[in-house]
Amino acid sequence: MTSNRNLRQLAPGYSSEIDTVDEATWSRLLLEFDNANIYQTWSYATVMSGRRNMSHLILRKDDEIVAIAQARIARMPVIKAGIAYVMWGPLWRRRASKDDEEIFRQAIRALRAEHVCKRGLALRLFPMLFDLDSPSFLDILKEEGFSSLGSETRSRTILMDLTPPIEDLRAGMKPHWKRELRVAERCGLELVEGSDEAHFKTFIDIYREMVSRKQFVEPNDIKKFKLIQAQLPEPLKMKVLLCRSSENVCAGVICSVIGKTAVYLFGATSNAGMKSRGSYFLQWKLLEQLKKDGIAVYDLNGINPEKNPGTYKFKSDLGGANGRHAYFLGRFDSHGSLLSHLCVQAGDQLRSSRRSLKALVKSVRAGKVWLSLAR
Repeated sequence: MTSNRNLRQLAPGYSSEIDTVDEATWSRLLLEFDNANIYQTWSYATVMSGRRNMSHLILRKDDEIVAIAQARIARMPVIKAGIAYVMWGPLWRRRASKDDEEIFRQAIRALRAEHVCKRGLALRLFPMLFDLDSPSFLDILKEEGFSSLGSETRSRTILMDLTPPIEDLRAGMKPHWKRELRVAERCGLELVEGSDEAHFKTFIDIYREMVSRKQFVEPNDIKKFKLIQAQLPEPLKMKVLLCRSSENVCAGVICSVIGKTAVYLFGATSNAGMKSRGSYFLQWKLLEQLKKDGIAVYDLNGINPEKNPGTYKFKSDLGGANGRHAYFLGRFDSHGSLLSHLCVQAGDQLRSSRRSLKALVKSVRAGKVWLSLAR
């Protein structure tokens, strides 16, 4: 394996700094970028990795901040090897500024200089970029020393364009979705919105009920997001929308709105709320709010037509004519040493095995339930 540690200097006019900001400053900076997201918040990294295992980069051009990036760091004990992981970063699309791909290039060059060349870590990027974006990003990543994890299946999502008038957003939905929404609107549902611990706990109750009913493997740990919510400053907190039917909460949705893109994180319907179509009601109310707040894109955050056809149909029909099916460009690695590379490979294999085991356990449990009902 050839060495990939050769340092490339930043272009003239650019400079970078590492770990010079505190939490309040970082949270303020996030609000200055259109592609800011929950995975780049200080609170997310604290809960997922711990305060000692994060790093913050600021990139300047002629003394003006043009990009930022938060990395979560995992090191192997004793040996000097590990990985720095940048989820949905770097952030380089400043508000009211024209996109400049050179800023993206210099940002990932600065990240690599710090984590690969200086610290000897492996660096993994999962940029918030899609196959709908310019193809030049793949060339930039390759030229800057990053290789794609070609063996993995790239994540898919649906990006709903919220720039048309609200009437057009509704008209663009698939007929089935609009019919279900009309049913929900006749059920006299009440919207309840908040961001505090009580609202989050209420959502978790119906989420657990839904998980038990559907017997699926949870893609994210809802309890960790509850901890993240408690630490997030008010402007960055997740939206928690619930709806009541006959005094009982029947559905809920959690959405993160930072930057110009809203991200659908969790949705749930209680057993008693299946007939009220509360999930349709909530998504419509959320769209109305996002539209009012000037959000440009609603990321429906993950689709898998083969493994989860029901959720895929719900999201696809919601987006309708205004939804674009998109693949993320994927994850990209740059290695500081052979040892770090081998450690990352071992970690990937361990996580894959653990996910497969969890899915198997869920399937066995579901089978036992089915057999008991069949007797």
